[in-house]
Amino acid sequence: MDRTTAKLDSAGRIVIPAEARKALGLKPGSEVLVRFEDGEVRVTTRAEAIRKVQEMVCKHVPPGVSLVDELIAERRAEAKRELED
Repeated sequence: MDRTTAKLDSAGRIVIPAEARKALGLKPGSEVLVRFEDGEVRVTTRAEAIRKVQEMVCKHVPPGVSLVDELIAERRAEAKRELED
């Protein structure tokens, strides 16, 4: 499913058609991210947004490197330097 039609109701809401909700795995109460870009409204699931960000970050981080471990090590080294001063 590439495109579908939806109507704006009198309260300004757009109902995402059932076919699209099913394809995106959306259920009542699901949160979506809404982005406005180049005159378009883009609706993305939180999971898909996270997947895209992780994919972008992975391109710049060598395999086996943990950014969390590096950050913790930097913070500990900085705290140690502050105690020594």
